Amino acid sequence: MKGFRFTDFVPDTKGGADFEKLLNIFQQLLLIFAGDVAQSLDYMNELDRRYNLTSDAYAMADFIQDLKDKGFIKEEEREGEGTLQMTAKSEQSIRKQSLDEIFGKLKRSKGRGDHKSRFTGQGGEKSSDIRSFQFGDSLEQISMTESLKNAQVNSGLGDDFRLTEKDLEVIETENKLHTATVLMIDISHSMILYGEDRITPAKKVALAMAELIKTRYPKDTLDILVFGNDAWTIKLKDIPYLEVGPYHTNTVAGLELAMDLLRRRKTKNKQIFMITDGKPTCLKEGINYYKNAFGLDRKIVNKTLTIAAQARRMNIPITTFMIASDPYLKQFVRDFTEVNKGRAYYSNLDGLGGFVLEDFERNRRKNVR
Repeated sequence: MKGFRFTDFVPDTKGGADFEKLLNIFQQLLLIFAGDVAQSLDYMNELDRRYNLTSDAYAMADFIQDLKDKGFIKEEEREGEGTLQMTAKSEQSIRKQSLDEIFGKLKRSKGRGDHKSRFTGQGGEKSSDIRSFQFGDSLEQISMTESLKNAQVNSGLGDDFRLTEKDLEVIETENKLHTATVLMIDISHSMILYGEDRITPAKKVALAMAELIKTRYPKDTLDILVFGNDAWTIKLKDIPYLEVGPYHTNTVAGLELAMDLLRRRKTKNKQIFMITDGKPTCLKEGINYYKNAFGLDRKIVNKTLTIAAQARRMNIPITTFMIASDPYLKQFVRDFTEVNKGRAYYSNLDGLGGFVLEDFERNRRKNVR
């Protein structure tokens, strides 16, 4: 006789908890070492020797084999030698980890892809507000409970009971707003000066924002660009591999590219987030570069302020996250923010993600008309 035989389920937990713990460390190291799998594993081996990350039951060799078996890394042949590379699954896992680490307390919205607005209308998530029926309201908006209650009060329950237009009430809904965001990341050499790694937190914020928008606001757009001597866009999959270069800081080039990207977006809600730790020190004039890393160069500053004013005229607020504490740099950012009518945060690395999320949520509620 054919059938099913049921037995007690005994999960295979061998190495499971150890793998998750080591995976978290491994992914942190991948961001620090710009996606270099071999260097990350070498560093993990050193950490294991110092702090006993593994045990006899689950050693580093077991972890590496699990990374391969679970599809987090793969071996490819390059220049006649086998090298370990990250996979798409690993890149996605790092994005999710960054989102949990930075925005861990964020609750998922029931109305995925919707944005709150002070303006009401058809479409979007229903609100708690009720108003009288107006010409043009859809039947789906009518609150039958409130409408029948009004009819009962106005005409009674006898033979004269009637439901008229003046009895109808509708439930307000919130407009669906789409937001276009550009995230600018400074990759000038100063992002690793003085022994402080500032590029890794910036990469985490970019990955978390990308994952947030993909999962909670899928109708939004996020463009990511980096700027040093020049500015260029990068793809989502490129973020873990970002490295700081021997660059000055051409803030003007970054803002010009960001504004050009936003001009192509149809939505009226647009915003720029700029993560930087230093002052603008570079301009491009034709094929040549004008550079001055000492103090605040008047020529570079004036051009930067001009671009900030241009963004303001286009209704594009710029939120600057300055990872620096120099008084004269703070004054420059205050001047820049006043010209743009945007916002500025003087954040340490630990609080960077929280500030970005707070301002992202605030800005996307605006309806630029």
